[in-house]
Amino acid sequence: MNPEFRTEHDSMGEVQVPRDALYAAQTQRAVDNFQISDLCLPAAFITTLAQIKAACARANAELGLLEKEQADAIVDAADQLIAGEHLDQFPVDVFQTGSGTSSNMNMNEVLSALIKQRTGLELHPNDHINMSQSSNDVIPTCIHVSALLQLENSLIPALRHLVGILTRKRSELSQIVKTGRTHLMDAMPIRMDQEVSGWLTQIQDCIARLESVRPRLLQVAQGGTAVGTGVNAPRAFSRLFCRQLSIRTGLTLQPAQNHFTAQACQDTAVELSGQLKTCATALMKIANDLRWMNSGPLAGLGEIALPALQPGSSIMPGKVNPVISEAVMMAAAQVCGNDVSISICGQHGNFQLNTMLPLIAYNLLQSEMLVANAAVTLAEKAIEGFTVNSDNIEAALSRNPVLVTALNPVLGYEQAATLAKQAYTEGRPIVDVVVEQTDLEREEVEGLLDPLRLTGIE
Repeated sequence: MNPEFRTEHDSMGEVQVPRDALYAAQTQRAVDNFQISDLCLPAAFITTLAQIKAACARANAELGLLEKEQADAIVDAADQLIAGEHLDQFPVDVFQTGSGTSSNMNMNEVLSALIKQRTGLELHPNDHINMSQSSNDVIPTCIHVSALLQLENSLIPALRHLVGILTRKRSELSQIVKTGRTHLMDAMPIRMDQEVSGWLTQIQDCIARLESVRPRLLQVAQGGTAVGTGVNAPRAFSRLFCRQLSIRTGLTLQPAQNHFTAQACQDTAVELSGQLKTCATALMKIANDLRWMNSGPLAGLGEIALPALQPGSSIMPGKVNPVISEAVMMAAAQVCGNDVSISICGQHGNFQLNTMLPLIAYNLLQSEMLVANAAVTLAEKAIEGFTVNSDNIEAALSRNPVLVTALNPVLGYEQAATLAKQAYTEGRPIVDVVVEQTDLEREEVEGLLDPLRLTGIE
């Protein structure tokens, strides 16, 4: 007999489990069966699952189904996990049974072992820890609550931090006029604070969109048990559970309006993922704008200089690259990919249960984490510290023939186009060409083509 293992058993028979593991037979079966990746459900999911078990224990005690001593023991063990202890005891692959039963039983077994270690009480993983529950309502509940906690505690604060830095940057740039660009080609002038205001509103809209999902995330599946009918759970269990978990998390949770919807569908997760994709798209746009504006510095636009953070080349000395923009853009791409995955998973709500829950959980929480971290990184390491290359901006602006657009009402589109083409061809300032080719006085032309006036300031 191998001294490094112990024998555990479940309804299917005996299993060899590492001697020091807190988990037991069902977790070990999952470890043996699901060797698909090196991905496990994140700590945010595991700690929320522990919160759910604690709230279930309190609800069961209120209903007289568990003794107070038993409920207290479950809560104390759950609190160890919530504090970050023993998280290495959750080795089950994300790519497991679609209901997440293996992860649910992993939690039940770990709690049972911790309780026995601390109190000597023998609480069965199924009969006591999982009382009034099914993986089929526990895991959907955990998806909603873990996503909502990460939204409230990490993602929205990160986006608000980005809003604050964008607001400050906008105020710094109010008098700087630059060449606007459409199709990456020179267009009418724009103030840099106007450009930043576009980014700012994008992020503010992202926050509003994310907050709009909150009411549906607050509705949880717990209490529906196996198929939504609530079999083996008292009628009041869902309400009591929501009250207990609300106390523990500070959220205002409530039973799902329809438990069959809550367990068969993951539409709210798909909705949240879509909003996260929108946030990622906004970050991608901002990061890419910064990358283009920073390009050069000699052969590109060179409008701004992003903070120099690290050498940019292993062979070209002195080269510095827009590394933060690139990192943020890759994070955004990952979020967009996660959204495709979550959408596909959401389509597999077969009859009374969605059968791709663990992957939804993993991708949703990863997307929230990526958007939050990317927002903070972009704010602090790119936007806050970039400087403006005024000489480059002014040189390009003064020679921009597209300024002639402002003379359309005076000269007409066709004559203005002819003058613009001449200015392009001869490489001359548009003001000089207009004065030479029309009866307009220089002072009038300079006034009509003043870049600052054309941005909306009188």
